Amino acid sequence: MSKVFTLEEVEKHNTLDSLWVIFNDRVYDVTEFAQDHPGGDDIIVEFAGKDITAVMYDKNYHEHSESAYDMLEPYVIGTVEGVEINQGAARHMEGIRASLHRRRVNLLQSEEEFNTFTKEDFKPNETDVAHDKKVHQFLDLNKPLVPQFFKLKFTREHYLEQVHKPRYLNRPADFFGHPLLEPLSKTVWWVVPLIWLPYVGYNFYKSLQYGNPLATTLYFFLGIFIWTFLEYALHRFLFHYDDRMPQHQMMYLLHFVLHGFHHYLPMDRLRLVVPPTLFVILAYPWITAAHLLFPKLMAFGVVAGGMFGYVCYDMTHYYVHHAKPFKIHFAEMKRYHLAHHYKDFEAGYGITSKFWDYVFKTAITNY
Repeated sequence: MSKVFTLEEVEKHNTLDSLWVIFNDRVYDVTEFAQDHPGGDDIIVEFAGKDITAVMYDKNYHEHSESAYDMLEPYVIGTVEGVEINQGAARHMEGIRASLHRRRVNLLQSEEEFNTFTKEDFKPNETDVAHDKKVHQFLDLNKPLVPQFFKLKFTREHYLEQVHKPRYLNRPADFFGHPLLEPLSKTVWWVVPLIWLPYVGYNFYKSLQYGNPLATTLYFFLGIFIWTFLEYALHRFLFHYDDRMPQHQMMYLLHFVLHGFHHYLPMDRLRLVVPPTLFVILAYPWITAAHLLFPKLMAFGVVAGGMFGYVCYDMTHYYVHHAKPFKIHFAEMKRYHLAHHYKDFEAGYGITSKFWDYVFKTAITNY
């Protein structure tokens, strides 16, 4: 069982001969480590016997790598009185996550687009493909992208850092590099309403046949509301399952195909809306669930509204990437969504509105 120390006991160990610190409510005896500290032992002595949690996470004072937190682990000797060790461990992991998030944001800040994405005439710089491959050791944009995942090896963090660093080409990228598969990865924007609006009309008509137009209308709007939640949830928990992703090359490929490509090449016009085949796979379970859970009148009405909400989502997504939108609502949503790409890809998941971002406290506020 871990030993428990009072703050007074820790404070007594404040010299190089016996040097203890507190980090996330755990007590560490770093006496032996002090002389090997990369920043010198004087900076450790300054905080001897004290809580260093805030300092460890303050990059402006003394930035630490992720390995720095791992180096502390062998020196843990107990916890502070009144705090369970598992609570301290949880705070430790939260701190590591916050540090990782800051590093990712800093990478975006180094790009010119971080300072220009809010401009009405925003246009990103074209990527120097040869230079990008040489410097970042990631994908070669002159070759089909998907096959490269079967040859290259990345760490998860390197993959996430690079896939969320936007690149720009003056042409559509080669996705599969196969004459039969390549067309399946491309969708022009007008295909979405062309295919799915008739399906919306079909479901609305089927609901009306049950003889209650008011109920059909109410369920239609309920379906739109349900879609707004699915839009948020799918974007946040499926498309951005970044740090929950198993560390395996095929999982990186799945992530890339689902949504990573869009962050990697966010202005590719032919890959901004969801290909019909992929959307059938994503939508089928939800449509089936609606018919299992609701009576037929309600199911058809909800599905009609949900599919209409999806069409609005995909059209809005294309619109904010490639148009000069109306100043009412859409101009703001364009800035908001581009902030998701160029400022903080771990927040701002709403495309058509910010509603669920406010509900779940993931809104981007400064952009």
